[in-house]
Amino acid sequence: MNARIESVEPALAASRADQALGQIAVQLPGATAVFRRLKLDFCCGGQLSLRQAALDKQLDLVAVLEELAGLERGSELPVATNAAALIDHILARYHAVHRTQLPELIRMARRVEAVHREHPDVPAGLAQLLEAIEAEMLEHMEKEEGILFPMLKAGGNPFVVHPIAMMRSEHISHGAQLDRLNALTHDASPPAGACNTWCALYSGIAQLNDDLINHIHLENNVLFPQFEVATGVETGCGCSA
Repeated sequence: MNARIESVEPALAASRADQALGQIAVQLPGATAVFRRLKLDFCCGGQLSLRQAALDKQLDLVAVLEELAGLERGSELPVATNAAALIDHILARYHAVHRTQLPELIRMARRVEAVHREHPDVPAGLAQLLEAIEAEMLEHMEKEEGILFPMLKAGGNPFVVHPIAMMRSEHISHGAQLDRLNALTHDASPPAGACNTWCALYSGIAQLNDDLINHIHLENNVLFPQFEVATGVETGCGCSA
C-alpha cells in the first residue's frame, strides 16, 4: 500500500479507499459535496470504488481521503464545562457545521424532488422546509455570535437572562422544525430502492437532527444554566426529541 496512504490512517486507507462512492455518500454526511466538487459520480456511478474513481480522474487519493476524514464528527460532550470553552466548542462543532451541511442538503433535496417527482414517497416541499430551517438558524446563530456569546464570555451581567430566554424560545422553534422534517422524511428513512442521492440526503438529515439536538442540549442544559442559577430562572431543553 502507498506509504502516504498509510501515514493518513491505515484502517481508513484499507477500508474507505476501497468503498464504493455510493456507500461513502450514504454513510458519511458531507461526502456528497466533496464528490460533487471533484466531479465524482456517486449516484449513477456509485458502484465504483473511491480508489478507482480517483485513479480515473487522476486525483490524489490521499488528499481525498484526508478531506473525507475531516468530515468525521463525534458527538461526545467537551470535557471542559467553563463558558468560554463551551462556546468555542459550540462554534466549531455546531455553528460551522450547520453552515456547511444545510446548503448541501438543500441542493440534494431539490434534485430528489425534481428527479423523483412522480414517486409516491417523494418528500415534496423538503427543499423549501430546509431553506426555512437554514434561514431561521442563520439568524439565530448570528444573534448568539454577535450578542449573547460575547456577553457570556465576558462573564455575563444581570440582564443576560433576557437574550438567553430569547434563544431558548427560538430553540423550541428549532425543535418544531425538526418534527416537521422528520414527519416529511419518515424519520429520515428512504423508501426501498431509493437512489444514492436520496439515501445520502436522508443520511445527512439524520445527522442534522442529531447535531441540532446535541447543540440545543449543550446550550440549554450546560451553558445557559451557568448564568441563570442566580436568578432562579427555570430551565428546560426546549426540544421535543
